[in-house]
Amino acid sequence: MIDIRYRFVIFDWDGTLADSTAVIKRALQRAAEDLNYPIPSDAQASFIIGMGLRPALQHAIPTLREEDLLQLTERFRQHFIAGENEIVLFDGVPEMLAALKARGHSLAVATGKSRKGLDRAFDTLGLREFFIASRCADEGFSKPHPGMLHALFDMTGLSAADTVMIGDTTHDLQLAENAGTAAIGVTYGAHERALLEAHQPLTLVDSVSALRHFLETNA
Repeated sequence: MIDIRYRFVIFDWDGTLADSTAVIKRALQRAAEDLNYPIPSDAQASFIIGMGLRPALQHAIPTLREEDLLQLTERFRQHFIAGENEIVLFDGVPEMLAALKARGHSLAVATGKSRKGLDRAFDTLGLREFFIASRCADEGFSKPHPGMLHALFDMTGLSAADTVMIGDTTHDLQLAENAGTAAIGVTYGAHERALLEAHQPLTLVDSVSALRHFLETNA
């Protein structure tokens, strides 16, 4: 029998499993332009990926007026959905998930997406079968509050000691820190390596194949 260190492997979605960073950045920038707000730079737009939508918009556009929040949210969603057909999985994701499931890991998703958005992504990209649970930003606290992982623990009966959280942003790594779990950072998503390194994850990986290898040999 395989000795499994981390029975529970929790993935972020955007920038970790799905190559959606460019679509998200563009949607935010176009939404800001629609409402005549300063257009966030690529770096500003990338930083908010993984956060819940409301705090993300408020962070990316500090001058955002409360009365414009709903309209900006709708414009962002419209632009994102318009570009959704461009989103693909990173190479090797289905194979990695299948191998981890076969190895005996329980898999879940913790994402800044809405439930509707994640369900749409599950159906479009075909990964629903691999996950025993998922938690979205509109179902509780947004990252990096630990509530998202606590909810997954409650849903599955697994614990922080059983868990490794995998993500491409500092929000993901802070989420893991706040929940008391191990973490792995992926460098092919939204945040730069130096930002991820500051949180001292178990490792940083540059590709899905490297992530799979690390999990199969160390988790």
